[in-house]
Amino acid sequence: MECVVITEKLHQKATSVLETFRARGLKLATAESCTGGLVAGALTEIAGSSDVVDRGFVTYSNEAKQAMLGVPASTLKRHGAVSAETAAAMAAGALKNSLADVTVAITGIAGPGGGSKDKPVGLVHFAAAGRDGRCAVVVKHYGKIGRSRVRERSVSVALALLEKMARID
Repeated sequence: MECVVITEKLHQKATSVLETFRARGLKLATAESCTGGLVAGALTEIAGSSDVVDRGFVTYSNEAKQAMLGVPASTLKRHGAVSAETAAAMAAGALKNSLADVTVAITGIAGPGGGSKDKPVGLVHFAAAGRDGRCAVVVKHYGKIGRSRVRERSVSVALALLEKMARID
């Protein structure tokens, strides 16, 4: 059985994110589906992260996305849980339901099952939102590289997206 652990590389990225947010006096929140809280876990693995990390939402089900983040049922019906639109709604919902200045959201198909022709295993959508109105959307097609590797790479992308959002003036 494979397990994702916080690798040294992810630990360094998470440390850099925390330092960047801390230097700018910003807080963050995460909204995670396929990563199941691994981004929040990478950040909170580091002592003292509570001055930056406000909260994390693990919204694995559509019902959780709706109840905790306010993702509209119409978005889920029209675009599906794994879509840029849902990721953007998750990021916006995390912003609305937290004290964060910047949020990141992740939704995807880590595998090994669950994929389709239109939405294959390894497809992951990311979105970030800022209180200043900025947003960013990223899509990755990892392919069938294994559940743990999809999740690990997704954590890395999410951390990079958070840092990018914090650095833009």
